[in-house]
Amino acid sequence: MGPRTHRAELCARLGSPHNQLPRTFHVAGTNGKGSTCAFLRAILEVQGRRVHAYTSPHLVRFNERIRLAGTLIDDALLAVLLEEVLDVAADLQASFFEVTTAAAFLAFARTPADDCIIEVGLGGRLDATNIIPAPAVCGIASLGIDHEAFLLAPEDGVPAEAIERIAWEKTGIFKPGAAIATLAYSDSVMKLVRDRAAAVGGIVYAEGDDWSVEPIQYGFHWTSGSGAVAPTLRPRMAGTHQMRNAGLAIAMLRRAPGAQPTDDDIAKGVAAAFWPGRMQRLGIGPLTNLLRDGTAIWLDGGHNPDAGAALAMALADQPPLHLVCGLLKNKDAMGFLRPFADRIASFQAVPIPDHDHHDPKDLCHWVQRELRIADAQPCDDVAAALAFIADHRPPADALICGSLYLAGDVLRRNGELPD
Repeated sequence: MGPRTHRAELCARLGSPHNQLPRTFHVAGTNGKGSTCAFLRAILEVQGRRVHAYTSPHLVRFNERIRLAGTLIDDALLAVLLEEVLDVAADLQASFFEVTTAAAFLAFARTPADDCIIEVGLGGRLDATNIIPAPAVCGIASLGIDHEAFLLAPEDGVPAEAIERIAWEKTGIFKPGAAIATLAYSDSVMKLVRDRAAAVGGIVYAEGDDWSVEPIQYGFHWTSGSGAVAPTLRPRMAGTHQMRNAGLAIAMLRRAPGAQPTDDDIAKGVAAAFWPGRMQRLGIGPLTNLLRDGTAIWLDGGHNPDAGAALAMALADQPPLHLVCGLLKNKDAMGFLRPFADRIASFQAVPIPDHDHHDPKDLCHWVQRELRIADAQPCDDVAAALAFIADHRPPADALICGSLYLAGDVLRRNGELPD
């Protein structure tokens, strides 16, 4: 029994909850899919709709993954659902993600809501979430190289070019009858995306050709062939990449069947949307108290070259800052850091608790040798790195980055639990 077969069997044993979801938005992408989901949810909730959401990974608590009609699932219900799924999955060799996805679908099927937002866990074509048969809208966010061992594994009949293979995997979520919205990609990738859409009878509503985002001071304009959304949109989340993620969410909503948000709903939703660990300014807490008053500490879970390029855009007009960085061992450290190397005033490398990571000494050696950043210091943990910056470096803002696992540990240590 293959993975897709036993997923279907698992859901069948549970009464096929994946067939009982409300209007569903399915979102894939290398980076930005979680933020796109956050913009979708915020706009829909401003509209007055009840929204389920399934996202991953969590940063601090598992409950962050399942939001029922606007509220994080509570421990008691989560325990009951997981027990129910595990009871019927004993002989299926289901993975952790397959079990939790089935539990989320059960919760969604049993709790009334108007909409359901589903974030792909990994890839798209083979992802456990891809069992949903008829999403209203499929969206594809930013595409880049990540999870190479899984997404670039040799297979007959798939594209040979790495980025095209990534796109091929992500567009595996396209379904007959679903509207499709995407960001803009290279010509070759865009052709592949359109071909994959055409194979299921779909038409791509793409950034650039069909809709666009125009950054302006303190915000952006979203425009399509039918005209701009007014007034000016001002996202709470920082960076041009977040404007594009918001733009994708708006495009998905504009293609969705059913009730449409007003321009005012969109403006209020874009302003309210928040996704922790993505260029998040940390509040007052044990970690931020280690630096001088008035110094900002930013947190971002980006960890691949595409995320590094987004950070470079976000930091382009900012003074150089002190970097605290930890990266998992399977990540391309220099590919992530190189795009914004000129924004790094000093580099502090840290381990990632409870995960296999690049040795901080190795990271420092690489940034000194390859990025010509002379001021590089290994530290025992984030707190030690911030204390070192406070004692030995001139005043400047700091950025903690390199891993969502590290971001979760930072939020926990600073007392900022996502809700």
